[in-house]
Amino acid sequence: MSLRRVLVVEDYEPFRRFICSTLSKEPGFQICEVADGLEAVKKAEELRPELILLDIGLPSLNGIDAARRIRKLFPESKILFVSQESSAEVVQEALATGALGYVVKVHAGNELLVAVEAVLQGVQFVSSGLSGHVFIPSFETKTLDRTDEPLQPPALERVDATRNHEVEFYADDAAFVIGFTRFIEAALVAGNTVIAVVTESHRRSLLEKLRQHGVDIVAAVEQARYVSLDVADTLSTFMVNDLPDPARFLKVAGDLIAAAGKASSGDRPHVALCGECAPVLWEQGKTDAAMEVERLCDEIARSCDADLLCGYVLSAFQSEEESRIYERIRARHSAVSFN
Repeated sequence: MSLRRVLVVEDYEPFRRFICSTLSKEPGFQICEVADGLEAVKKAEELRPELILLDIGLPSLNGIDAARRIRKLFPESKILFVSQESSAEVVQEALATGALGYVVKVHAGNELLVAVEAVLQGVQFVSSGLSGHVFIPSFETKTLDRTDEPLQPPALERVDATRNHEVEFYADDAAFVIGFTRFIEAALVAGNTVIAVVTESHRRSLLEKLRQHGVDIVAAVEQARYVSLDVADTLSTFMVNDLPDPARFLKVAGDLIAAAGKASSGDRPHVALCGECAPVLWEQGKTDAAMEVERLCDEIARSCDADLLCGYVLSAFQSEEESRIYERIRARHSAVSFN
């Protein structure tokens, strides 16, 4: 079987290991890795790889300039950016080089292999966290969405470039733990700090699942890069008369993010939050409180350099009224996915 040559360009060594390990699980790839933009150009000319996975924040030569040089030397190479940057302007500039795909690092755990397959097929792939924008490639190409229909502008208003407030709906508790594990693992590998606000049973399950995935969670806790909080205790810090007090919520969340940011070690220090404050309130029948928490999370996502993921179990939405609330919850988020 002919091997597909893949060049991985990433200067943050733990994340480079993650990419190479993920690719090595799929048969048929011959992987070469470098950590420098100029070296990437030289290696691309030498190897003529079918696929290049390219970070943006690289030493010597940034990824966008490297992509431009590579495209001139060897336009047959397909380029997939894998970067911490989530600005719409940066993504558009990256795709304008002729790259076919863009994955935000915090979503790499879920999206990397899907993006690789799409790009190898000549299909444009853009990370789900950027679904509030429509990006124009520099040449005519197919675009990928989950229904294989042409990419259309979303019905909801365009989200802010800095807003990354996502929601995932899970079939059951087991799917919830798997989904949150992927989010946490990808964020830690990228050098970011994770704050998980979950129930006590989910805290135990997440620790066990992360260990099974080979994550050194003990070290992450000791380095303050993984902060696990009980959802009931956290709710008690800002709930007043069964409703969240906005000032208290923003103070608690802001202080947590500020402290967590100091422990991040990636190329662009970042904080990732995943939790179920609103879902727990929803399950308790406190619909107004749940929706207000979602609104406040939206405010945090717009004002702080952080990625937010909310997790709901689909079985909670049974009646017609609950289905209407479900649509309101979806509308509060920058991206929606199902697991």
